[in-house]
Amino acid sequence: MSKMELLRHPKQRKLLFGVGLSWLFDAMDVGIISFIVAVLREEWTLSAGQVGFLTSISSLGMVLGAAMAGVMADRYGRKAILLWTLLIFSIASGLSALATGFGVLCLLRFISGIGLGGELPVASTLVSESMPAKDRGRAVVLLESFWAVGWICAALIAYFIIPKYGWQSAFVIGAIPAFYALYLRRAIEDPPRFMKQKGIRKASVREKVAQVWSIEYRRSTIMLWILWFTVVFSYYGMFLWLPTVMTMKGFSLVKSFEYVLIMTLAQLPGYFTAAYFIEKYGRKFVLVTYLVMTALSAAWFGYSTSVGMLITSGIFLSFFNLGAWGGLYAYSPELYPTKVRTTGVGFATAMGRVGGVIAPLLVGLLVSRGIGINVIFMMFFVVILIGASAVLFLGKETKGMELVDE
Repeated sequence: MSKMELLRHPKQRKLLFGVGLSWLFDAMDVGIISFIVAVLREEWTLSAGQVGFLTSISSLGMVLGAAMAGVMADRYGRKAILLWTLLIFSIASGLSALATGFGVLCLLRFISGIGLGGELPVASTLVSESMPAKDRGRAVVLLESFWAVGWICAALIAYFIIPKYGWQSAFVIGAIPAFYALYLRRAIEDPPRFMKQKGIRKASVREKVAQVWSIEYRRSTIMLWILWFTVVFSYYGMFLWLPTVMTMKGFSLVKSFEYVLIMTLAQLPGYFTAAYFIEKYGRKFVLVTYLVMTALSAAWFGYSTSVGMLITSGIFLSFFNLGAWGGLYAYSPELYPTKVRTTGVGFATAMGRVGGVIAPLLVGLLVSRGIGINVIFMMFFVVILIGASAVLFLGKETKGMELVDE
């Protein structure tokens, strides 16, 4: 089944687009904060440390959300937890428009992060469990491509809406998913392989964690935790700071938003090429290749000075980094059995979100101490290569394998 044949299958298409739109809203919420902090840095006179804290606080909520939602989705179902997490982050996002100070905004971003962090691993697992083995990887990468569309929407909102109506308007738009959850409640169902588990005694949280770290799955768990930490650390450290980095390089706020929008457009072909290669050459090929190219692009971006070099290196960075994300979400659910699948993916995601907390804070600290952008991006170069090495030496290939149901 080709990519287009997959999209023509009514039931699979409905699931992919239904869950994909929730993924889009997630990305839009994460993306929009990177533009809002660039505005608030000037409007509220935020220090580099405060910018780092504000971009990190959502990731702190994601740590909690990913771990909790993973365990709960194995017990109560993928659909129910998906809907609840969608409601949590969209309501918190809408309320963020009313924030009048730094502390209140940070609290609401933390709550929003709980929903965001919980929704992503549950959504990818739901789609992964609902697709045949030969199309599973491609379907999850295509699901991830909605992330690029969400970031493009965030960049468009930043470029056209924020300058005219203020940063609050972006958060109001972020409340839309609360209404979309009403549609999803009727449009999607739990996957059949999860429904088969109903009536079977549910393992306790301790038993699930023990299985994730059992001899059979320990190597995969270690690999996934390293991979998730390095990918999320580099992504949130680079992309949440991207509009601010462009202003630091001397460009106006509007010009910075324009350039980041151009870079963001490269995310879509990054996903689509990864969707093609992931079923042709396998998960490890996509992850290792795209991560190595992401590392090289990060180094290039850090040392770029001209507009042409910044935009070109930024395009390559977006293309390969987001393609790697597609492979990451396709790969993770395939390494665990159904009864602990979202638990395993949720804890790996939570470890990644720890990186998402640390990176923006660390960038803020380094910037405040006068460390150059080139040095900071060389740090990301090294970290990304560590993630690629973990997959290369510890990862197992799952292309074409049926998911384990025990």
